[in-house]
Amino acid sequence: MRIVSLSEFRAHASEMLDLVEQGETVRILRHGKPVAELVPAVAAGAAEPPAWKRPVEPIRYLRRPQRSGAELIVELRQEGAT
Repeated sequence: MRIVSLSEFRAHASEMLDLVEQGETVRILRHGKPVAELVPAVAAGAAEPPAWKRPVEPIRYLRRPQRSGAELIVELRQEGAT
C-alpha cells in the first residue's frame, strides 16, 4: 500500500493511477489523516449483479390451480360482503 499526502497525489495523479492499475492500493492523507483509498477496480463480469437485476424465475405449479387469482379475490370479497 502506498500512502501519499493530498498535495503529492495532486502533483502525481497519473502516476498514482498507474500504480492502482498495476494492483496496488493508494491511501490519500489530508493533514495526516486518511481521507480516501484508491483500489483496483473489480474486473467486469467478475462480480455478481445485485438481486434486483437478476432475472426472476416464473412460478411453476406442480398442479395447475383450479381458479385464477382474480377469481379467488372475487370469491373472498363476496364471502366478506354477506
